[in-house]
Amino acid sequence: MNTGMVGAIAPSSRYLAAEMIRGLDLQHAKAVLEYGPGSGVFTDAILPRLGKDTKYLPIELNEEMVAAFKKRHPNVPLVHDSVENARKICDDHGIDQVDYIICGLPWASFPEALQVRILEGVTKVLKPGGTLVTFGYHVGTLMPAGKRFARLLPRYFSSMSRTPVIWRNIPPAFVLRGTR
Repeated sequence: MNTGMVGAIAPSSRYLAAEMIRGLDLQHAKAVLEYGPGSGVFTDAILPRLGKDTKYLPIELNEEMVAAFKKRHPNVPLVHDSVENARKICDDHGIDQVDYIICGLPWASFPEALQVRILEGVTKVLKPGGTLVTFGYHVGTLMPAGKRFARLLPRYFSSMSRTPVIWRNIPPAFVLRGTR
């Protein structure tokens, strides 16, 4: 995986963050993973909604984003690793299955093999009935990798939904929810 890969030209907006967590019962979740938290914009929305017993693990590979996250959230333990290792990371932290994966990865920037490896890994940690919440940029739907990702999702999830475009994000984005 390219450790320098960042898919955004600007940090995600609070409008996108709000849509990412809308409808999630984080208060009663046993475990939540955040893939690619970057500087921690989604984390800001997640943390106040977690239950006192919910295990929360953000996983970030990019060195610069690790530093930015730690600056913004100095008291939140961050796993500096690839999400491809999520099963081992969960095992190391005593997590059997997770209720939610909130994902900020730049799917439309990834080659197919990486998309598949990450999605295969999602199925190894996400409980049946659990939800992957991710987003894409409106412009990414025109890119071959974005189209390919959209075609891959039904292989891994029993149901998928997509929000309308969130125009108050730069660039405009939409949220995808996949239920295992």
